[in-house]
Amino acid sequence: MKSSPAPSGPPPTGGVDRRLGGRVWAALLVIGLVGQIAWTVENMYLNVFVYERITQDPTIIALMVSLSAIAATVATLIVGAWSDRMGKRRAFVAVGYVVWGACTAAFGLLSPEEGVVAAPYVFAAVIGIVALDCLMSMIGSGANNAAFGAWVTDVTTPQTRGRADAVLAALPLIAMLLVFGALDGFSRAGEWRAFFGIVGVVTAISGMIAWALMRDAGQLGGAAGTASLSTRLLLGFRPSTVRANAPLYLSLGMLAVIGTAAQVFLPYVIIYLQYGLQVESYALILGVSLVAAAAISVLGGILMDRIGKSRLLLPATMLFAGGLVLMFFAKDTVSVIIAAALALGGMMLATASVSATARDETPDGQAGMVQGLRMVMGTMIPMVVGPFIGAWAIVSAGSTYVDLGVARPVPGPTMFVAAAAVLLVLPLLATWRARLERRSR
Repeated sequence: MKSSPAPSGPPPTGGVDRRLGGRVWAALLVIGLVGQIAWTVENMYLNVFVYERITQDPTIIALMVSLSAIAATVATLIVGAWSDRMGKRRAFVAVGYVVWGACTAAFGLLSPEEGVVAAPYVFAAVIGIVALDCLMSMIGSGANNAAFGAWVTDVTTPQTRGRADAVLAALPLIAMLLVFGALDGFSRAGEWRAFFGIVGVVTAISGMIAWALMRDAGQLGGAAGTASLSTRLLLGFRPSTVRANAPLYLSLGMLAVIGTAAQVFLPYVIIYLQYGLQVESYALILGVSLVAAAAISVLGGILMDRIGKSRLLLPATMLFAGGLVLMFFAKDTVSVIIAAALALGGMMLATASVSATARDETPDGQAGMVQGLRMVMGTMIPMVVGPFIGAWAIVSAGSTYVDLGVARPVPGPTMFVAAAAVLLVLPLLATWRARLERRSR
């Protein structure tokens, strides 16, 4: 997930305006939602495609997820710093979404018309999928995570970020629901070219909509346009920058913990439901749980703006961990829906709390740089570490299902316990951050 006259810009950081305006909300919802639809396809259904058509080795899926995360992070760092220097985000989003859509549609070209890739060609198919996934992730992350994410920081204030980030945090769940409801039939029928083609076209069209809806926030604060690109790329990694913005970096560390816990199970969850629990109506199960989780996230965002972001973090994390533990025991439709709704709702609410806090702590004129750091902490590290923890839990459990008399490996419920264990680190970081805030006061 910029040329009409630009508005005067967002209210000052210390202002009290709690309104974002219809154009901003439309851009947040349309551009944010379509971006999350594209990420849902890449993060979840591409894994199913690889599992069904190329290889059932979970380590290959983990490798693909990790390499694409590294590529996406590099792109986010570069585009984030570049957009800071230019003081503009709109063009990066609009053009990026169009190219992103083309890359997504291209996945269908790597799919055989029917059946699976023949054994002699598996290695070549894996190389092709991984390379295209890395390219698509670079384009998508530059447009969505770097430029669009920084634009959200530009046009919001501390008084509006809790609500805005809660809505943005719910969009991945809504995107999953839309993909399950509208496109799951294509994947189940093996019509992968149509599946990827539809998502690619929608993503490209949203790039055109972004050009019409978005307005750059005007001249950015700080040293926008003066520091070189290389200086901006390295700024966020300097020890002096870390010391001067310690609470921000601890917030980013908490994003890493939440994201790692999520990536332990998310790459495998559809495979688990379809082949592990052998649920035929898994799309319905996910749909109901996602609606409930989105409601939890949005209502929590309203509460967050009233009681404060940090106060909601630990309760949200406990809700996330509790839902994961319940997923270990859930076997029937109702229990899976309840457990998944609690886990996903807690995950999104915890993410919104930390994300909104990090926006508040972003130095003036450096929103793009911080988006790059968020990509490192909130995406690259989780997507490099989390899937391998999940793969380890899956392989260690040795769960299988029988297909035509052959036992095949399949994700088991132990991955949810492993994900919950990762969350134990978060209260330590939250305590550390609270101590820093008390000292500063």
